[in-house]
Amino acid sequence: MTAPRILLVALCALVVLAGCGSSSRTSATTSTSSAGTATTAPQTTARTSSGSSPSALQAEANSAAAGDIPDNQVFVLFRNAAGGYSMKYPEGWVQQGTAAKVIFRDKNNIVRVVVGPGALLSAGSIRHQLAGLPGAHVRSGPRPITISGGRSFKVVYTSKSAPSSVTGKRVTLVVDRYYLSHAGKEAIVDLGTPQGVDNVDAYRLMIESFRWR
Repeated sequence: MTAPRILLVALCALVVLAGCGSSSRTSATTSTSSAGTATTAPQTTARTSSGSSPSALQAEANSAAAGDIPDNQVFVLFRNAAGGYSMKYPEGWVQQGTAAKVIFRDKNNIVRVVVGPGALLSAGSIRHQLAGLPGAHVRSGPRPITISGGRSFKVVYTSKSAPSSVTGKRVTLVVDRYYLSHAGKEAIVDLGTPQGVDNVDAYRLMIESFRWR
């Protein structure tokens, strides 16, 4: 075989090998991308009543002191179409968040509602959640109660704020936590008030006004 023909055959072989290598790398990249999508998607939706619960509600040490909610306080109805519930809250309180997580606040009087998918609640599953809740000191519960005609549970816990940047003092928050479930959904309602402040009547009105929609 002449030298030009040998050179031509060698060049053809190199072209074929390059094409095969390119095809192999493309296939591997596509496979990795598909696997990544499959493993990350469930993480955005997985949540059950026996899994993790919202973090402990905490006050802000540098916030102005909160007082009792006055007896003549006006309450307005909050309707959360995306969350599938309604509840009354004090007029004039600041609202933060939408849909799955909503917070109502007046200084260190704080109410938070978190809604997500969940199985039928039990005292055992709630204890399991609370055991892994950092920053919370459980005082009582879970105690079964009835809210809006449905079986629910109440827990009372306390939490401490981070130290104040000015005084170094920490604010203790006393929180009534309610677990409510309905048609495959779970609502966890935290009603927090600084220790020494009396919001019992106002918070009772709020939780008893909770309605699934």
